[in-house]
Amino acid sequence: MQDMMPISFTGREKLFEDLEKLEKDAVETRQRVAEAREEGDLKENGAYIYGRQNLGFIEGRMGEIRAKINHSQPRDCTEVSCEKAGFGTVVTVRNLDTDQKIIWQLLGPYDADLTEDSISILSPVGEALVGLKVGDKVSVEVPRGELQFEMLDIGKSEFK
Repeated sequence: MQDMMPISFTGREKLFEDLEKLEKDAVETRQRVAEAREEGDLKENGAYIYGRQNLGFIEGRMGEIRAKINHSQPRDCTEVSCEKAGFGTVVTVRNLDTDQKIIWQLLGPYDADLTEDSISILSPVGEALVGLKVGDKVSVEVPRGELQFEMLDIGKSEFK
């Protein structure tokens, strides 16, 4: 059995929105496949073949999202403790090699998105940061080498 993964309320809502969109896409694609089926010879019917492939992709993605929803436990990121870094906290760290300040929100694997300045608590860097307090230093082994960080600040998120 898969462990329950923490997810922000915002991340869970995004999964439901994605699922709703895919369900609409599936209905439209099924209709197009039915129309293409009526055209006759299915072996050389590009619209039918493409439609079936696309429908398989859509249904597979819907299954992935449903599994994420069913195996996640929503948590309010505005109500987290800031004593130490953990799920939902917004951390400010300094890369000790480059002296660069970086701000990340620590989230679960289902809603972390590096393009939105959030990282998963299950990633190598996220795992290393969880449990740290302000002033703590940590060394993290990543595929491109070793990174060293100092925890500068731990705060609450502005979104749930």
